[in-house]
Amino acid sequence: MSALPSFDAVLLAGGRAARLGGIDKTALGAPGDTLLDRAVHAAAGARRTVLVGSREDARTPTGIVLVREDPPFGGPVSGLAAGLGAVPAGAPLTLVLACDLVRPVEAVTLLLRAVDPAGDDAERDGWVTVDDDGRRQPLLALYRSTPLRTAVDSLDEVVGASLRRLTAPLTLVEVPVPSALCADVDTPDDAGRLT
Repeated sequence: MSALPSFDAVLLAGGRAARLGGIDKTALGAPGDTLLDRAVHAAAGARRTVLVGSREDARTPTGIVLVREDPPFGGPVSGLAAGLGAVPAGAPLTLVLACDLVRPVEAVTLLLRAVDPAGDDAERDGWVTVDDDGRRQPLLALYRSTPLRTAVDSLDEVVGASLRRLTAPLTLVEVPVPSALCADVDTPDDAGRLT
């Protein structure tokens, strides 16, 4: 693996958490070890980190750029568009990371270790993690910034747009990551994995 070029990070925290009663699920966990803390720590190597969709009363970590998608709860593609808009002169690569992952530090470490931007993957548009069942995880991925921005800009509407549609034109390297590292928190049972 060659040296990784600089990258920005877009952390997506804007979901409604309906199955958890509408709480701010990024605040779940022990103080200093919340889901948000884990996501920020996973993105520690980023040149600039943008947090999209954090609740009004949520604690914003120091040094993080905070933005909201418009309208709020417009979906992950809308959030991604808002995050990319907050970094007008972006780094060559963009880490896209959901803030509800239980073990993002380990997952991002495996993802970054697999990236070889100058080697066999030089013509690819990014690297997306794939769980044990072969499902792509587009919110746990590293994209080349220019093709990602082009894909977002090509959509007629970002609000409610699907990640599958956004990433369809991109040529992505699949990076196998154990399903346990791709697990997110959507239900009270999922939240039990934080202990």
